Amino acid sequence: MTTPLTTPLTTLLTTPPTNPFSTPLNSPAAGQTHPHESAAAHIAGSAPYVDDIPEVRGTLYAAPILSKVAHGKLLGVDTQAARAMPGVRAVLLAADVPGHKMLAAFAGDEPVFAQDTVQFVGQVMGVVVASSMVQARHAARQVQPQIEALPAVLDVRAAKALQSFVQPPVTVRRGDAAQALARAPHTLHGTLEVGGQEHFYLEGQVAYALPQEQNQWLVYSSTQHPGEVQHWVAHALGVDHHAVQVACRRMGGGFGGKETQAGHMAVWAAVAAQQLQKPVKLRLDRDDDFMLTGKRHPFSYDYTVGFDDSGRLCGLQLQMLVACGFSADLSGPVADRAIFHVDNAYFLQDVDITSYRCKLNTQSHTAFRGFGGPQGMIVTEAILGDIARHLGLDPLEVRRRNLYSDEFCRADFSRPGGLKSALPTASLPAASLPAASLLAASLPTASLPTHQGQDHTLRRDTTHYGQVVEGNILQPLLSTLELSAQYQQRRKAIFAWNKNNRTIKRGLALTPVKFGISFTATLFNQAGALVHVYLDGSVLVNHGGTEMGQGLHTKVAQIVADELGVPLHRVRPSASDTSKIPNASATAASAGTDLNGRAAQFAARHVRDNLAAFVSGLDGVGAGSVQFENGQVRTFKASRSFDEVVALAYANRIQLWSDGFYRTPKIHYDKTTLTGRPFYYFAYGAACTEVAIDTLTGESRVLKVDILHDVGHSINPAIDIGQIEGGFVQGMGWLTTEELVWNAQGVLTTHAPSTYKIPTAGDVPEHFKVALWPDANVQDNVLGSKAVGEPPLMLAISVFEALRDAVAQARGDGQAVALNAPATPERVLWALRAG
Repeated sequence: MTTPLTTPLTTLLTTPPTNPFSTPLNSPAAGQTHPHESAAAHIAGSAPYVDDIPEVRGTLYAAPILSKVAHGKLLGVDTQAARAMPGVRAVLLAADVPGHKMLAAFAGDEPVFAQDTVQFVGQVMGVVVASSMVQARHAARQVQPQIEALPAVLDVRAAKALQSFVQPPVTVRRGDAAQALARAPHTLHGTLEVGGQEHFYLEGQVAYALPQEQNQWLVYSSTQHPGEVQHWVAHALGVDHHAVQVACRRMGGGFGGKETQAGHMAVWAAVAAQQLQKPVKLRLDRDDDFMLTGKRHPFSYDYTVGFDDSGRLCGLQLQMLVACGFSADLSGPVADRAIFHVDNAYFLQDVDITSYRCKLNTQSHTAFRGFGGPQGMIVTEAILGDIARHLGLDPLEVRRRNLYSDEFCRADFSRPGGLKSALPTASLPAASLPAASLLAASLPTASLPTHQGQDHTLRRDTTHYGQVVEGNILQPLLSTLELSAQYQQRRKAIFAWNKNNRTIKRGLALTPVKFGISFTATLFNQAGALVHVYLDGSVLVNHGGTEMGQGLHTKVAQIVADELGVPLHRVRPSASDTSKIPNASATAASAGTDLNGRAAQFAARHVRDNLAAFVSGLDGVGAGSVQFENGQVRTFKASRSFDEVVALAYANRIQLWSDGFYRTPKIHYDKTTLTGRPFYYFAYGAACTEVAIDTLTGESRVLKVDILHDVGHSINPAIDIGQIEGGFVQGMGWLTTEELVWNAQGVLTTHAPSTYKIPTAGDVPEHFKVALWPDANVQDNVLGSKAVGEPPLMLAISVFEALRDAVAQARGDGQAVALNAPATPERVLWALRAG
């Protein structure tokens, strides 16, 4: 349903934005800008990462042995030359894994080390362990595997023809798309190719495994999911989970690339440490990191869309071919989320979506910021842009025409086989999945029954998977940005510019984002935390989330500080540690603060309630009247410092620490039909982007960006704005310059900064404005906030659409623009010449 604008539109447009970098004195910690908790240490170079941890005497170093063949039978491995090199202590292969030979991944389809076959260039066949990192790396290149080459599958369309899938295809339907297309006044057919993306975290993959007493293990891992690393290491070593402790104080970036795939490094280091009974560190160099780790999933699309004279969608048939790589990894949930986000901000009444999870002989692709959401949204935005050009309409008006709203439409069940309601269906060919897969149940295995002979009314506020869109601010948000970014005036000016300039053409696009917040695998939507208050009144907080530079620890500390009424500097976050918070979910799905912040708030609240009950007894007042603020504990009879109350409470044996636990409410999800309410709420946003292209070279530049984004009540405005800016630029790179190229032999040829180009400061336009939507989350989320990690990346789809607009205006033929992503200069030229 559409939520009314609680802040008047005229106020939003005339009130100067508050300075996010000014913090009023004596104000609550949350809702204000505070520096990142490690900012000073980052600047000083004193914030230690895994590779900075002082090494224990006797530490050895491991380097991976990589396959140079995309697909083949592994007949043997000659290690003699490597073993003879200086400093080499061991060469370890699959037979040396003491526990399970397969990784404890969800699908159970990936070996620790290659066994009988190799399945991509870069697959790890073993490790060399030596006295130095350089010695290990040099020796690893001297290992000689004997491989009998087999045909490699490197293209998703070839994979589909061969029925080569890591998981069975999934189809989600609502209504009767075929009949809707047959009746539609207009139809378009098209294809789209969208490439993957390298995570390019500043800190590469690294793990340091140290043997402890009685066959116990301490692993320092640069990971977004310490609990999963613990699981994987225990599985490979053949020990109980409680024998493995995994710790991570901070990462130098993650972006999803360290959600599952950090586990590989930890397992390889731990296997080597177990074999040699020595501490072992494994740190990938950048080239190896590129060659063996997964990327954002590339997608290919085929679609047919029907629409009326106003541009409103009538029906959509969409086929998505997902390049998953050689194993499932997280491809199932990524592809599912892409299905969930095909709608983006738009109501799809009659829709038929089929997703093919294609097995290729490449790296196994994995989580990346947005987790399939960007790949779901971009195809629909491209379709709407082409519809506008076909009809000669402003693309913004076509987008606005299709937004979710409170309007009603007719849902006719009388047609045979027709299903048009808030009851979508999902189907899956009969197939069995590995029993070890925790997420196997997330794939549909049945269809809902078809209802006939009924006539119902359907509101345009229900997604194609059956969730009602609550808190919908799309209409007022787009209208606000349209005015503040002067979209209409700029569009006229761009038309005039393009008319008078032959070579440089400009384009403009304003696109929305609606992104669902929660893990689609419901079991992961839980978190725990510990809050300790010490005798001097200082506070230590520990939670299951991980810090990768995004400011999670800072926000959690702010939440705890306000719950206890103490200054922020009195609260210190500590390293993520499986010995403190067990079974923690990955820091992913943009839910880090939602889950861990709420758990820490509850833990702090338990401590505060203990202190309030104690003080109420001292002063003879009700516990509910005791106030905690500005480092003071007040009743109407007395005021004491927080430190004084803590000391008195300890002397009276009052518990000064507590745990907190949180599980996301309301969500439910039928795994057999891919329907229900998988998301607790939606985050909204919009971006208006202006670009220029050179029609002679295909080069492009982003000229102006205006963003209005919904973070609810911001816990830390500067951190949130930083996430929005960074997410947008990362998305801009995905869609413009970051090109992954595999050659005919399956070799990733863009495996270093010399050939793989991420955006630099010079690519960020001088005009880059970000404003925050002022209203709180309508759901009961921590402090009224909303997630901010992933949604801003999809704002960069406005860059791609602006480039397509520039190409269309340069051609002037009103035809669909055949531009694939990333929109490199070559592709822009091809699109210009296709007209």
